[in-house]
Amino acid sequence: MGMPKQKMIDLLYELMKNSRRSDRQLAKAVGVSQPTITRMRKTLEKKGYIYGYTLVPALDKIGFEIMAFNFLSADITEDFVKKIREWTVKSRKVIFSSLGGGLNGKTLAMVSIHKDFTDFSTFIHELKGSFTSEIKSIDSFLCSLKTDVIQHLSYTDLEKPQP
Repeated sequence: MGMPKQKMIDLLYELMKNSRRSDRQLAKAVGVSQPTITRMRKTLEKKGYIYGYTLVPALDKIGFEIMAFNFLSADITEDFVKKIREWTVKSRKVIFSSLGGGLNGKTLAMVSIHKDFTDFSTFIHELKGSFTSEIKSIDSFLCSLKTDVIQHLSYTDLEKPQP
């Protein structure tokens, strides 16, 4: 990367805390010059360390009541992965999806956001209907976004792994 790796990691953590800060403010926090921050940010973007810049909204205040953690047991093939990737992008409800393992043979985890239970139910029905031969089972854990949230989604205080 050119620049010491630790400074790049420091910049990433500073951006996670608040990506709206100016390069001048970030330079002060990281301990390098403003032009160096600009170069570092461009390098991080180019190399895929930064997927994008976005805010984390109060989902309940903009009409969403449910966050669903969905765990699927499916036959994982290259074709299935391609199709499920296309389906999740098209659905516009999935905020995270990944292959994995555990929970009695589950092979895929998917986090989705819904305006209400009817919306969630329709989503699951469409998911099952789109992959009838591949998906063996789906188990979901539903969280109300209007009540009982202990901590909202945030990277602000994420602990840095020790080298």
